Amino acid sequence: MLFNTLIDVAALRALATPPLLLDCRFDLNDPAAGRRAYLAAHIPGAHYADLNRDLSAAVTATSGRHPLPEPAAFARFLAAAAERAAAAPLAPLQVVAYDAANSAFAARAWWLCRWLGITDCAVLDGGFAAWRAAGGPVESGEPAPPRAPAVATDIAAASRSPAPGRTSPAPLGGARSPAWVTTAEVMKSLGDSSRLLVDARAPERFSGRVEPLDPVAGHIPGAVNHPFTSNLAADGRFLPAPELKRLWLERLDGRPPHDVIAMCGSGVTACHNLLALAHADLDGATLYAGSWSEWIRAPDRPVARSGPS
Repeated sequence: MLFNTLIDVAALRALATPPLLLDCRFDLNDPAAGRRAYLAAHIPGAHYADLNRDLSAAVTATSGRHPLPEPAAFARFLAAAAERAAAAPLAPLQVVAYDAANSAFAARAWWLCRWLGITDCAVLDGGFAAWRAAGGPVESGEPAPPRAPAVATDIAAASRSPAPGRTSPAPLGGARSPAWVTTAEVMKSLGDSSRLLVDARAPERFSGRVEPLDPVAGHIPGAVNHPFTSNLAADGRFLPAPELKRLWLERLDGRPPHDVIAMCGSGVTACHNLLALAHADLDGATLYAGSWSEWIRAPDRPVARSGPS
């Protein structure tokens, strides 16, 4: 059985074929902390995926804080990780991403895999904290050197012929839709009642009362707030799929998921909302990759500091 949204610790340990494991732990306030934590202890066989280096491209004068990586660059990263893990050269390959607990960064890796066309990617529900709580083994230090010359065929193919920049794989449910939209497209959608811009940041950041990361506080006019933490139970695991579906149907208010544009501060935690939607069988929403940190690069773009939530 292959997993394409979430996987729990028991199911991960029961996989007949070792998956490609991506350790995505990261701290926005201390970018080196995730790698330090990985070197100290990680799930055996996991390969570290750095948010800034591996899951994003370099920041530019017009981009947000975490631009999307080039598809070919991310494919090469996955291929190298698969070689180190001695992943079986035959597709399908199960990819499992995890982070410290709430899956905010693992969801970014999940979305990138799907963008590349690798749909058998899942996030470890509860992350490394759940693994340790269940008594899962750990190892420390750098990954072993490659043990096999071949990599999974789906990753190798993606590396040779990367997905076009804005094309997504067919969603798990529903019609094919663009994977992401640009700032110009979001600007054009303002005032369009058929589109729903959903911001995953905390309420105090959305309202503009607090802004710890970006130079301008507030939100895009017309956006609604659905903090990514709303997808989680108190233990950091995702709510059951039926509960997620109930909450998101309320948020959608009669709209199909394909009308949703998901955003956040830099296009990272928005992927958490996209993962929650997919797990609730409400797939098909689009990512605003640049998100708030790109939106505010131009002073003529409108900003709201109060409004719908």
